[in-house]
Amino acid sequence: MSGKAVEFAKDNGARFVEELKALLRIPSISTTPERAGDVRKAAEFVAEGLRAAGMENVRLIETTTATHQGHPLVYADWLHSPGKPTVLCYGHYDVQPPDPLDEWKSPPFEPEERDGNIYARGAVDDKGQMWMHVKALESLLKAEGKLPVNIKVIVEGEEEVGGEGIAAFVREHGDVLKADAALVSDTEMFAPELPTLCVGLRGMIYTELEVRGAATDLHSGMYGGAAPNPFVALAQIIAKLKDETGHIAIPGFYDGIEAPTADELKAWKSLPFDEEHYRKTEVGSTELTGEPDFSVLERTWSRPTMDVHGMPGGFTGAGAKTVIPAKALAKISFRLVPGMTPEATFEKYRKFVEGIVPKGTQVTVRMIHSGEPIVVSTDNDYIRAAKEAMGEVFGKETVFVRGGGSIPIVGDFVRELGIPTVMMGFGLPDDNLHAPNEKFHLANFHRGIESIVRFFGLVGGA
Repeated sequence: MSGKAVEFAKDNGARFVEELKALLRIPSISTTPERAGDVRKAAEFVAEGLRAAGMENVRLIETTTATHQGHPLVYADWLHSPGKPTVLCYGHYDVQPPDPLDEWKSPPFEPEERDGNIYARGAVDDKGQMWMHVKALESLLKAEGKLPVNIKVIVEGEEEVGGEGIAAFVREHGDVLKADAALVSDTEMFAPELPTLCVGLRGMIYTELEVRGAATDLHSGMYGGAAPNPFVALAQIIAKLKDETGHIAIPGFYDGIEAPTADELKAWKSLPFDEEHYRKTEVGSTELTGEPDFSVLERTWSRPTMDVHGMPGGFTGAGAKTVIPAKALAKISFRLVPGMTPEATFEKYRKFVEGIVPKGTQVTVRMIHSGEPIVVSTDNDYIRAAKEAMGEVFGKETVFVRGGGSIPIVGDFVRELGIPTVMMGFGLPDDNLHAPNEKFHLANFHRGIESIVRFFGLVGGA
C-alpha cells in the first residue's frame, strides 16, 4: 500500500501548493488580539481541508475559558483500521508577527514562489508542514480508499504564544487524543537533501522582568542624579544574569542537567557541519559567542541559555525626550535541557533577581509561558518507520539530531498521554522561521507528503 497514494500526491502537487498559498494568505497571528478573526478563519480553512481529504468527525474545539482567551483547536479522525496502531498528527496554524515589514522582499501574507521556494509568514512554521499531513491523508484516502493506520488529528492556534489551550485540553480530555504515537512536523532537516529526525528539544521559560522606580515619569534635567532610573537598573540586573563567556550566573542553574550520551556526541561530530559557513550564512555575525568549552551544536542543542528579546518602555520615538521613565520592562527567556524543569528554573531565576535589585527600585518577575525539555528514545518502531520512510524518499541514511527550539506540546504528549513522538520535519536551516522572508523549499513540501504517506504505510505493516 501507498504506491497509488504517492502517485496521487505527485499528480495533485500543483493543487496542493495553491491550497497552501490560500492558507498562507490568512494572517493568523495568534499574539495579536486584533487578528483573532483571522486566526479563526485559518482554523476553519484547516477543518475544511480535513473534510475534503475524507477525514471524519471534523470539528473546532473552543479553548476560551474564564481565565484564558484562546483560539480553537481543529480535531479530526479516521478510525477504521482495526488491530492497527493509532497515530496522532499534530500541527499548528498560527504564525509569528511578520515584523519588521520593511525587510521582506515580498509581502508576508502574499505567498510568492522564487528559486524553488515559497515565501510567506508561516510557510515552514508551521502551515506548510502541517498541510503536508492533510495532503498525505487525502492522498491515501482518495487513492486507496482507506488508511493503513488509525489517525487522529489535532491542530492548534496558539503554539506561537505558549500553547496554553491545547495543554489544558490534553490534561483534561486526554482520552479524546489517546493514541500509540504522535507525529509532529515542525522541525528542520540538518542540511539540504539530508533526511533528518529530531529526537530532542530544549524546553523554555518565557518571562517578563519589570522594574519600577519613581511614581511617575520625571525630567532628567531636574531629577537626574537623584531619581532611580529603571532602565539603568534593568540593564544592571540583566548584566548580572550571564557573563561574557555565556555562563549563566544564577546559583544552582546548572544543577542536575543531563549531558548528551557519548554516542550522541559521536554522531553529532560526524554531521556535515561547517562552523564558518554557519556563522556567515545563518547567523551573519562577525563572531560566534557562547560557552567556549562546548561545540556549536552542543551549545544550541544540549546547553541551557538566557536571551533578552525586547525592552519596551520609555521614549523610543523620533527626536529626543529627556525622560526618566517610571518603569522599564524586559522580555527574557531561558532555554532548558533535560534535567531541568520550568518551575524550578523560574524560582532560581526569580530569587536571584530579587536579591540583586538596585537601590531605589522594585522588581516583578512574571512567567509568561513555559515548556518542558524532551529527548525521545530512538529505540521504538515508530522512529524506525520514520527513519526508513525518509530514507526511501531522499535516498540517503536518515540522521538523528536535537533541536534548539521548543515545542511544548511534545512534552505534554509524553507526560500526559504517555506516547512517543516522531518529529519528522522538512524545513531547512536557512528558512528564516520567525524572521523576515520565511520560506519553505517546495521540493521538501512534496517529499514531506510522500515521506508521511510511506511512514503511515510502514507503521500499518503495509
